[in-house]
Amino acid sequence: MQRQHFDTLQPVCPVCKLRSGQLHRLVIAEVDEEEGKHIVQGTLHCSESTCQREYPIIDGVPIIVRDIRSYLSDNAFQINKRSDLSSHLESIVGDCLGPDSTYDVCRQHLSSYAWDHYGDLDPLEKGLYPIPGSMTRVLHRGLDLAEAQLSTRPTAVPMIDIGCSVGRGTFGLAERYGALTLGIDLNFPMLQLASRLLRTGQVSYPRRQVGVVYERREFEVQLPNAELVDFWACDALALPFNDGVFGKVVSMNVLDCVPSPIDFLNAISCCLNADGTAVIACPYDWSVSATSIECWIGGHSQRGAEAGSSEVILKRLLDENADSPVTGLKLLAEEELDWQVRIHSRSTMSYKSHLVVTAANHN
Repeated sequence: MQRQHFDTLQPVCPVCKLRSGQLHRLVIAEVDEEEGKHIVQGTLHCSESTCQREYPIIDGVPIIVRDIRSYLSDNAFQINKRSDLSSHLESIVGDCLGPDSTYDVCRQHLSSYAWDHYGDLDPLEKGLYPIPGSMTRVLHRGLDLAEAQLSTRPTAVPMIDIGCSVGRGTFGLAERYGALTLGIDLNFPMLQLASRLLRTGQVSYPRRQVGVVYERREFEVQLPNAELVDFWACDALALPFNDGVFGKVVSMNVLDCVPSPIDFLNAISCCLNADGTAVIACPYDWSVSATSIECWIGGHSQRGAEAGSSEVILKRLLDENADSPVTGLKLLAEEELDWQVRIHSRSTMSYKSHLVVTAANHN
């Protein structure tokens, strides 16, 4: 955790915010390990004397979530997983644990996301098809559309990448605008990768070949304005911030991965300042493992007026003149864009991601 991000964003206790609506600031209580400007291990406390919730900083990532016990329990394997094994020993462990193990599921996710986020910077990937970088391409297209609609670039106010995964979009925002930028996610292994890259300048991830065969990819990258970036574990539906903190929000393929997409859109609205914009992409790959069918935006009830069309329903939700449960956001532009996800060396999944650009509408 970078101290400048903590001091500038002034995070608040998510438990107090939910329970009483009170915005009690977190304070740095313990620093157990520090590398330069990064607190690698430590503890944050709620400043309210009747709360005093503790939020750990592990591997450079502050974990600021409401139910810290459940989060640590659910992520105990990932948090305690060794990172010092050779690739040879990792392969033995992977073979023995098998393809359905938590170990291998974690490796598969890191392989797909890290390839998309950083594969274009890897000498091994040069000239390969499909070309990695779908997230970066879609993100910057959304930012271009926002600037074209508003005829202005944002001022140097904090920005947030919600569902940052392994972090390339967060670095991209900081590079493009030169402003303090925060990436948040709940996937701890991905945040570990992003935080380690931030501190060391090196990408390191398991690149899946086939089955449980992986090749470890390690290479250095140069990311301009990386000193403006930080990565935290936070819940998109319980953001630990005051309202109106951020001038820009981006969220790439997260809307269909949260328990309540409506609450997610309203959370984006709340954290935007009056002049802010949000870039949101979604392939509407609905799954009951992430979102109950009653909360899907489309994807069901094809007998209705919208015939179950997710993009049509989302646009109606963002219609400032409509009676909508989503408040404070208005639609500026939209596009459909291709997005490729690498599964292994012989398999790639293709999506159509719906890109929408919205502006704050707090009137």
